[in-house]
Amino acid sequence: VCKEKDGKGARYFGNAYADGAICNSACPLMLAGGIRRVVGQWAFLGVHQITTTYIKTKLQYRTTYRVVGGKKKILSKKIVGRKNAGSYKTYEMSKSVEKRLAAYLNEMGVGRAVLETMKNTPASSIQRLAPYDMLQTKLVTSLDAVDLLTAATLCKADPVAANCREIPAPAGHVVAYAKPAPAASVEPETAHRADVGDMRFVLVRGRSFLCDPNCPEWISAEGTISAQTPERLRQLLDTIGDRRLPVVINSPGGDVLGALAAGKLIRERKLDVAVARTDFIGCEPDKADCTAEDGVYVGLTIDASGECGAACPIMLAGGVRRLVGPRAQLTVHSMGLEQRVKTYLKDMAVGPGLLVAMRSVPASRHRQLEPEMMLKVGLTTGLDSADEFTGPTICKSEPMPENCRVVSTSEVQADAPVKL
Repeated sequence: VCKEKDGKGARYFGNAYADGAICNSACPLMLAGGIRRVVGQWAFLGVHQITTTYIKTKLQYRTTYRVVGGKKKILSKKIVGRKNAGSYKTYEMSKSVEKRLAAYLNEMGVGRAVLETMKNTPASSIQRLAPYDMLQTKLVTSLDAVDLLTAATLCKADPVAANCREIPAPAGHVVAYAKPAPAASVEPETAHRADVGDMRFVLVRGRSFLCDPNCPEWISAEGTISAQTPERLRQLLDTIGDRRLPVVINSPGGDVLGALAAGKLIRERKLDVAVARTDFIGCEPDKADCTAEDGVYVGLTIDASGECGAACPIMLAGGVRRLVGPRAQLTVHSMGLEQRVKTYLKDMAVGPGLLVAMRSVPASRHRQLEPEMMLKVGLTTGLDSADEFTGPTICKSEPMPENCRVVSTSEVQADAPVKL
């Protein structure tokens, strides 16, 4: 039984996911009314020709009249019966309907191309609009997903988002507030957060009707970088042979030497790297009762809450292609082993500007780098997000990316460890 949460303003609690979401037919017209409009790579938006149904109705009236001067003068007329006289449909947009839709979309700031696509697509079919097409026609206002409006981190921003609201604790419940702990000294070579475990690597496969059975796969790297991180990554890479899967990293930082070695291994294997969080569908790898099918978990990548701090940018620099999406955060501060880091970054073709940015911030603080800054110093190779490597539609492109794989029951798959 699902009981409504009356009295708290929000009757139900949940999470919004773009994966598998659909907005077809008349739905895009409703979407167009939004101030900020997002769809995202994992959702599906499609349009087609409008179907108009005309219903014929036979009416029966009761008329009251009076004869005045030999002529009937109607006093009242009332409908007393209705009878269905049949119906018919038309699959072509009438000029009057087209005019009304054009006026509406124009008022909402949406381009005429959306209406033209509707007219050119039969009612029996659906024409999916690609993200960049939606952005170009202004049906969406950005390439972000629903996280732009619903991510938990919105309520930690300053100013707080308009849709954030604090719910008071019920009467009689005691709410404890923890006092902030004193700032701990940070060793120059290691920044380790106690609330984040050591980095673990797992194989992940996307799941969406937009790509099944040929969906992208990637390596999820989450946690604090340690001295064991390079070896754990090497062990996982050995299980997949020559396949070059992108690494999606989410880490607060950690051991500098570990980051240097992991970055070199990534470059040696010619892998791409992106900063994002991997959300798992079904169960989390860290749960004891969570078993991956054939060693591969199911999930999706989300920029929001994705982080790469302290030593993490060093590991990121090892990627052949390196991406940090607009909703992810990358921070730097000064660290030890400066000469080794300088030589490494030069080998990875990252400009000296990154090291300058690191030097400018004490080890006890951090500085967030903006996308343009990361691109300028060569830490990133583009302004795209992790969707460039893990989005469900990438496997339909030509040539098909290396991390796309068709899954079938007859396919023999190599065993991979559950987690490393």
